[in-house]
Amino acid sequence: MKSTSTQTRLHRQRRTRLKLKDQVARPRLHVYRSNRYLYAQIIDDAQAKTIVAASEKELKTPGKTKTERAHQVGALLATKSKTKKITQVKFDRGRYRYHGRVKALAESARAGGLIF
Repeated sequence: MKSTSTQTRLHRQRRTRLKLKDQVARPRLHVYRSNRYLYAQIIDDAQAKTIVAASEKELKTPGKTKTERAHQVGALLATKSKTKKITQVKFDRGRYRYHGRVKALAESARAGGLIF
């Protein structure tokens, strides 16, 4: 039997993915947050391929806090997606709640021109 925290986490992840299935066929902006780094990628689910990816490891001048680095990753992802001519995505936050680093990444991606 799984622990309560694991069940809660998996339930939140399934709920998020089910909401995304109902949306229009657009690429998916997926976020992965580890204790050390933040990763984001735009995935085309029809072809099962990653179109654009960005992470904190690519930053030339990282910010002081994790939230500042998340802002920079969102801006980097937005500029990379512009070169691939991607403007509309669906936001897949996975099991993470929409606050902190995930929110910072989403807001800076929106400011960079992504629509979701």
